[in-house]
Amino acid sequence: MRVLVLGSGAREHAVTWKFSKSHRISGLYIAPGNAGTDELGENLPEVDPENAIQVEEVCRDKNINLVFIGPEAPLAAGVADVLRKKGIAVFGPGAKAAELEASKVFSKNFMLRHAIPTAAAETVKSLAELENHLEHLKGRVVLKQNGLAAGKGVFESSDREALYSFGKKVLEKDSLLAEEFLQGYEISIFCLTDGKDYVVLPTCADFKKAGSGDSGPNTGGMGAICPVPGVGSSLLETVHKKIIAPTFRGMQEENLMYSGVLYFGLMVTDQGPRLLEYNVRFGDPETQVLIPLLESDFGNLTEAACIGRLKDFPLQVSSNYALGVVVASQGYPEAYAKDIPVKPIPIFPEQDALVFHASTHRKGETVLTGGGRCFTAVGLGPTLLNANVRAYEAVSRISFQGAWFRDDIGKKFFFDEEG
Repeated sequence: MRVLVLGSGAREHAVTWKFSKSHRISGLYIAPGNAGTDELGENLPEVDPENAIQVEEVCRDKNINLVFIGPEAPLAAGVADVLRKKGIAVFGPGAKAAELEASKVFSKNFMLRHAIPTAAAETVKSLAELENHLEHLKGRVVLKQNGLAAGKGVFESSDREALYSFGKKVLEKDSLLAEEFLQGYEISIFCLTDGKDYVVLPTCADFKKAGSGDSGPNTGGMGAICPVPGVGSSLLETVHKKIIAPTFRGMQEENLMYSGVLYFGLMVTDQGPRLLEYNVRFGDPETQVLIPLLESDFGNLTEAACIGRLKDFPLQVSSNYALGVVVASQGYPEAYAKDIPVKPIPIFPEQDALVFHASTHRKGETVLTGGGRCFTAVGLGPTLLNANVRAYEAVSRISFQGAWFRDDIGKKFFFDEEG
C-alpha cells in the first residue's frame, strides 16, 4: 500500500507515525509534511493540499493507493471529490458532506431537521440583526463564525460590547451563528465510517482555552486526553441513541455518507448531552492521544473504511490512557514569531511518551518552528495521572525561545479517575 497524507500538523505527524508501523506500507508520502514526518516518509513540501490538480499529479507519479486527508480546508475545497473521480481511494468526505463542518449554519439546520439535541441558535447576517439579538438576550452568549476558522471562530461572553466587536469583525466577511450558552463539560467522540457502517472510537476531551483552569481566549486546542474518566456506558448509550445514530440515519437520507471519520463535539449538561458541532476529520490535538491507543494495523483499518468493510473489522484498542500537552509559540493564539530554533528533543520509549511536530521544518540539522502550535507531547500509562506525569516530563525537554504550555491538562478529570 502506497499512502499519501495531506497536512503538516501534529495530527498528520501522528497519522504518519501510525501508518509507518503498518506491515502494509510500501510507500509513505506527506504533503507538505513537517520535520517530524520527514523522518518517517518522504515530505512533498511543494504540494499544496488544497490544490486537487497537484495532489492528483502526485498520486499518479507516486502510484498512490490511498490518500488520507488530515485538515478541514482540503475537504471543504472538494479535493476528495476530484481524487475519487480518478479512482483513487480517499479517507475523507467530499465537499457536500464537508459542509457539516465547513458551515455552522448548514450543520445546525441538519441537527434540527433530524431532532438531534443541540443548543438553540439563530443565524445572524447583518449588524442590525446582531444588535437586535444581543439586546434581547441575558447572560452569556456564544457567537460562532459560520465558515472555517481553524478552531478560533467561537467567542463566548456576557459582555455585550465584546460580543458586538467580535460579531462585527466576522460579519465583514461571513455570517454568524448566535447560540445558547450551555453549561457542563465537553467530550469528543470520533466515529470511523465506510459509507454504510460506523465504529465508535474511545472518548476524548480537549482543552480549547489558552489559560489554566479553562481561562483565556479560544485556541485550536492546548491539550487532550483519551479515554475520558467518568464517561460511563449509560452516558454513551444515550449519546448513541439520541445523537450518533440519528446523525448517521440523517446522513443516509440526505446522501451525505462517506469513507472517513465523523467527530461529535458534545456538551454534557444536567439535562443530558447536547451536540455542539460536527467535524468531518480527526481533531487536533485529539488525534495525538487517540491514534497511539489504536492497536490495529492502521493500513488495514483505513483500507477497510475506504472499501466498505468496517462492519467486520476486528478493531483493537489499548487499555492505557493517553494525555497530550501542546507546546506553543509566544503570542499564540494571536500574532506569533516563526522560524525559532528548537533544541534537540530526545527520543523517548514509545510505550511511555511520544512527541509530534506541527508545521516545523529543518535548516540543516536544526529544527525551526513554523506555526503557533509547535509540538504535542503525549504521555501514555495505565492511569491518567501516570500519563500526565510522562507527558509533562516530555514537555520539559522541548525547548525554544518563548515556548509555553498549559500546566493543568487532564487535572480536572483526576477525581473521576480515582472515584
